[in-house]
Amino acid sequence: MNAKMQPGGADRAREMVVFSAVAARGSFSAAGRDLDLTPSAVSRTIDRIEARLGVRLMLRTTRTLTLTPEGQAYLGAARRILSDLDDAEQAIADQGAPRGRLRVSASLSHGRLCVVPLLGAFVARYPHILVDINLTDVVVDVAAGQADVAVRFGPLADSGLTARKIGVTRRMIVASPDYLARRGTPRVPEDLHDHNCLNFNFRRAEPVWPFVRDGQEFALSVKGNVEANNGETLGQLAVDGVGVTRVGAFSVVDDVAAGRLVPLLEDFNPGDEERIHAVFVGGANTPARVRVFVDFLAEQLGR
Repeated sequence: MNAKMQPGGADRAREMVVFSAVAARGSFSAAGRDLDLTPSAVSRTIDRIEARLGVRLMLRTTRTLTLTPEGQAYLGAARRILSDLDDAEQAIADQGAPRGRLRVSASLSHGRLCVVPLLGAFVARYPHILVDINLTDVVVDVAAGQADVAVRFGPLADSGLTARKIGVTRRMIVASPDYLARRGTPRVPEDLHDHNCLNFNFRRAEPVWPFVRDGQEFALSVKGNVEANNGETLGQLAVDGVGVTRVGAFSVVDDVAAGRLVPLLEDFNPGDEERIHAVFVGGANTPARVRVFVDFLAEQLGR
């Protein structure tokens, strides 16, 4: 595009940096402090972008700042463009060594138990990479630039992202020895009707656990008085003797090994597995830091 047609085109990257900072911090003054700018300079930058585009990007009051739908779209584009600029500069400066900030998103439970323990070895192997990890059960938008790599479980929605399988986890039913001493040990799946079954709060309106008997799979409705959004919480409740739960083996493997939890009904376990993927923006321009991190996760978690 001809620079004469678009005066100030060289400043657009800087404008995007300012806009992204305002969106992230939620105020002009906070963004200004981060960028060493006055609030009025930040405000003029936002006004300049809106005037050029002919749309309102932010709704501002004395207390709150909210992005309009156009603002959300601009923010996603700005993040992608700024990331591409960083990648281009780092590719030139890399001299073959992966480097730069790597933003990783993982779930609270799996991230804490399985991903975080690997980071020490990863940064020792790649000392020029700065790992910026965010543990959350909220699904971040990788395509919009909210993360470079996201670790996700189960079936994936169709998208333009690249997904690489980095591991699997099976599920198991467990309870504490104390609970079983008080309530008895279930010998067949139907015995669970007499037990307090702790479940996830996001799976189904009618909670069911799958089983297999004589080669035939079937599902059993279960009930309990506590639900949670992650397996680590359910495992801790089981350790505390609150009830029986069915969770990913990764979240209770240490408790089983230590005898704090006892596997139940393994003869009826259907062996169902949940795939774990690393999701990222693929292609020829994928930064080296993303490629080596995904390779590292597959190497470590695929064991």
